[in-house]
Amino acid sequence: MDFLNHLLNFILPPRCQKCGTIIGTEGLCAQCFSQITFITEPYCQKCGRPLAEAKQGQMLCPQCLREQKSPFRYSRSALIYDEESKPLILGLKFYDKTENAGYLSKLLYQSGKDIWASGVDVLIPVPLHYTRLIKRRYNQASLLAQKLSHLIGIEVDNRSLVRYRKTKPQVEFSGKARLKNVKGAFRVTHPEKIVGKKIVLIDDVMTTGSTLKECALVLLQAGANSVDTLTVARVI
Repeated sequence: MDFLNHLLNFILPPRCQKCGTIIGTEGLCAQCFSQITFITEPYCQKCGRPLAEAKQGQMLCPQCLREQKSPFRYSRSALIYDEESKPLILGLKFYDKTENAGYLSKLLYQSGKDIWASGVDVLIPVPLHYTRLIKRRYNQASLLAQKLSHLIGIEVDNRSLVRYRKTKPQVEFSGKARLKNVKGAFRVTHPEKIVGKKIVLIDDVMTTGSTLKECALVLLQAGANSVDTLTVARVI
């Protein structure tokens, strides 16, 4: 297997997943890596939003201090979603660059350290409606979850949470309209696999969190112990 991998790398050498430059390993070239904005400490200990400065004791952002009813135990993201990180995510999501999932899952693994330390039972990717899945041919969130599962050793459940109502793309909406668009769109089909479980929802980008929040509420209503979210990037 090692010989075949070396042969494949010789014939098709790894390229930077952002600019396409030939590099020696999977991931980004040094220049593209330096352009990406990673979310590092200090960040809100609950929602993961970057903070301007560190404070003594538990660090919460103003929004989390105001809102005490979030359905999430923790939310974490690896990158800030901007013009530099966008090609990595859009390439995976819309342009068949499924090879990006391997590197992005490693970023998920690193950014989820607080979640892993608190205990996790199962990974659940945010599902696509079957019509969109047929059109796209794969669910990018599921690819990320499968790759992450190999790194962390936690099973993936692709069946218990389904999107049974077709919705318009969230990019067409803003604010409260996003919540309305996904309201009632998800359903738990196998509640016996959800009851008492500590669940991590996996997705590519968190914008307002409306889709993730709706998924979390449905899972909690089905008896989940807790729900965390882990995304490659988030809009700040």
